Amino acid sequence: MSQERPLVYAGWQSERAGFMGSLSLTGCLLVGAAALSILIPIYAQDLSGELIAVPVAVVLFTLATVRIYGMTADEWAVLAIRHQINVAGGKDVFLSGVFAPRRRSDDQQPMDLPGVLARLRILSAPTGGQEELAVVYDPLENTYSAVMEIRYPGLALEDTDQINRRVAAWGTFLRTQCVEDGPIIRVAVHERSLPDDGTALQSWTAAHTDPSAPRAAVAVVEELAAQGGTVANTRATYLTITLSASRARLAIKGAGGGRLGACAVLVREITAMYSALAAADLTVIRRLTPRELAQVVREGFDPDAVSELAMRNNAAAQRTWEGVEPGADPELAGPAAARAARGSYQHDGAISVTYQVRSWPASAVYATCLQSLLRPRPTARRSLTLAYEPLGPRRARAELSKERTKRDVARRLRAKTGRIESMDERADMARAIEQDMARASGHGIVRFTGLVTVTVTDPEELETACAELQQDGAAAGLELRRMWYAQDAGFAAAALPLGQGLPARRAVI
Repeated sequence: MSQERPLVYAGWQSERAGFMGSLSLTGCLLVGAAALSILIPIYAQDLSGELIAVPVAVVLFTLATVRIYGMTADEWAVLAIRHQINVAGGKDVFLSGVFAPRRRSDDQQPMDLPGVLARLRILSAPTGGQEELAVVYDPLENTYSAVMEIRYPGLALEDTDQINRRVAAWGTFLRTQCVEDGPIIRVAVHERSLPDDGTALQSWTAAHTDPSAPRAAVAVVEELAAQGGTVANTRATYLTITLSASRARLAIKGAGGGRLGACAVLVREITAMYSALAAADLTVIRRLTPRELAQVVREGFDPDAVSELAMRNNAAAQRTWEGVEPGADPELAGPAAARAARGSYQHDGAISVTYQVRSWPASAVYATCLQSLLRPRPTARRSLTLAYEPLGPRRARAELSKERTKRDVARRLRAKTGRIESMDERADMARAIEQDMARASGHGIVRFTGLVTVTVTDPEELETACAELQQDGAAAGLELRRMWYAQDAGFAAAALPLGQGLPARRAVI
């Protein structure tokens, strides 16, 4: 029987990383130091020393409790000092190619990626036949990531049954990754919304126009192609699968060991996912080759390269650019220059600001709730990344148990001190119980985060584009928080489909 309305979704909650309550370990030490600075003069009966101790205690307590843009004052101070040290040492600026200083060991110019991406390497993995797959190797985390470009039919014009089926199939795909010690540790969905100037459309039209066609018809088609770019919007969606070499060490050893064995295991895992993706009506257009992935990265850093590469790729398909392969050289994927500022990130001819989704909708929402974040804008491009980390059953059970215990202890302490429990605290406890019940009934639990980047080529339009993004986020029921002093890392996670995003766990939920 067909349902009258689509299903709604809720139940997510933020991770609690406080050492004691909402205070971090540093905050607890600052509060303890503030208390000692007041008690010691009292114990020593030194009233003159108390005049000095009280202001010091106020400063320490302020650093631990006052919040600036969602961070405590001590965290903000540490980040600000670290940023100023990087600025003084010139570490906030990245130069590549002819702008970079030559290495002392040789005469080669470095072509590395900037910041947190500098450690990554793009490998080529055989997939059978003449095909090859780009694999992003992270030696620090010992992970291997592959990127696929996917296409989906959308939900806006579908009936209720189709919407529910597709969303449920995507949930099933994520649940199948929630296995004990599974090799897949991260699944990331990356989507770009690009204002299209029509260059690619005009190039394609010119290449596919029949010379014998009537001039009047050709003129009409060329006029439509020229005018379409002013209102067009291009979408590109990528799915990144990340494999942990530590978890898959036995499978890698069986596949021959080393990087080649890890790539073979990753290809095998991706191939096994095709049926689950097809059930959600997700079509894999292509598995990106090294040159295709390098082009995606290059377009992320340089918006002006989008039309240039599109024109060249179309021309290469028509063999008008003899000897030029489609895509870009992986060694030239990074920017020529980049600079990480306090609240923005400059790269080549563009400037970006990255936001993290700090709070998801408090009420139940439809599956299309994030659609407004990718709303077409004529002067700004947007990139949205959803990064998922599947949890195995044992780890999920332990962390949800700790979550319930921590919240229950906090409720008991408030009751003993006579404080009234807020409705937010009751709702958080109810969600924790609901999640644990869902886990016990066979559902999977994942950690996930959302990151959004807005990019403009005119610095004067940056703050307007940021305001529009925040308005669209508020319309979706999201709390977007600017990633102060971490814009370069945020851009790497939000604007590039390289499998970045979720940090390692430093505390329980």
